[in-house]
Amino acid sequence: MATAHCAIVPPHLLNRLARAEDPSLNEPARRTLALDAAQRVQRRLTAEIGPTAALPKRAPDHPLRTICDVEHRRELPGRRIRGEGEADAPDTSVNHAYDGLGATFDFYLRTLSRLSIDGAGLPLNASVHFQEDYDNAFWDGEQMVFGDGDGHIFGDFTQSPDVIGHELTHGVTQYTANLTYMGQSGALNEHLSDVFGSLVEQYTKGETTEEANWLIGEELLRPGVQGVALRSMKAPGTAYDDDELGKDPQPAHMDDFVRTFADNGGVHINSGIPNHALYLAATQLGGHAWDGAGRIWYDVLTSGELARDADFTSFARLTADAADAYGPREHDAVLLAWNAVGVPTHELSRTVSH
Repeated sequence: MATAHCAIVPPHLLNRLARAEDPSLNEPARRTLALDAAQRVQRRLTAEIGPTAALPKRAPDHPLRTICDVEHRRELPGRRIRGEGEADAPDTSVNHAYDGLGATFDFYLRTLSRLSIDGAGLPLNASVHFQEDYDNAFWDGEQMVFGDGDGHIFGDFTQSPDVIGHELTHGVTQYTANLTYMGQSGALNEHLSDVFGSLVEQYTKGETTEEANWLIGEELLRPGVQGVALRSMKAPGTAYDDDELGKDPQPAHMDDFVRTFADNGGVHINSGIPNHALYLAATQLGGHAWDGAGRIWYDVLTSGELARDADFTSFARLTADAADAYGPREHDAVLLAWNAVGVPTHELSRTVSH
């Protein structure tokens, strides 16, 4: 089982902040980049060994959560603060992490009949207050880790339920398709985390596709930052346009696909293309996205047919095939969505149903 450094804040944003003139911005960003680089090695080792958290003899239909405080150090997991079923802690970060893990567990169980991220009741562990002013959150192959943010650009990373859902979905992908974290397969890895991160928040709020804002990480940006979130699935490329962060570089169409060696081939950038396709399919079908396009995407993720090195076209074809099981309306919505973002499937030459 292989994994990679799958943190919510992409390297291009941290690199931009690392070049800022203000030390309150560049120093946390530089420390975060250095820590992220060091964590990549540890995550690869963890993935090769496999998760070590003990599974219960009989997996319960509720989460088994443990939240620890790293106390601004680096050694994980830190001091245990709150366990499953225990009362709120005085620390709001601990409680936000606890609630976010629970919301993600409930989403996967209630909507997709998946028992925890491995499908077998894996305990959900998290550590908060990682290092000083750490500008990120990540899944390390075994648990969640949250920074507090620098307080200027980014706030506490436990505040955003879609961020927690996003990172835990990297764990789901790790246990299912295990997509290679490079190029288009890496962008699909990020895309799937954005999809189910957004659906966790929509499910928690009871939102329909029309009511949802389709933003990723909207709670992270501090007041004064010119932006609404890290990414927008509804309108990739519009999430922020800020003096310090720069402009959101995500494309919404294959015509604007970004070719780069940075960020493992632009995995956080080009994910905007399949993100927009999912948004278009979901809104075309309406209702709750987890009952429509989200379920089709999940079927593909867990089908065993998705190759580790899948590209956008092969993924699009699998979603079109999976949509057949739900009916012609779903099938046509998926075909039209991929066509709209410039990703062909084997059926785009065929006239959709009317």
